[in-house]
Amino acid sequence: MSDEAARQPEADPREERFVVDAELLTEDQLQGLAEEYCTRYHGLNDTENPLAERERVLSAVRRGDLVVWFDPVENTAGLGSPSAEV
Repeated sequence: MSDEAARQPEADPREERFVVDAELLTEDQLQGLAEEYCTRYHGLNDTENPLAERERVLSAVRRGDLVVWFDPVENTAGLGSPSAEV
């Protein structure tokens, strides 16, 4: 009897998300990621001014509490926890 689970192909490491050093990004790029993060987590309707948190988010990125994740499959970047896994 064969074990089908043993024959499953391994994930291509080139398709895995990875952390990008925030210092490699321009200030405009970081601002855009922070704005996207604020609107995603605070919503446009749940908070009167979701972008009010933008400076706190950017401070969290500078401290390393939030990191920039890049997804090569989707060709997108976003902010998230340093320990976040797919």
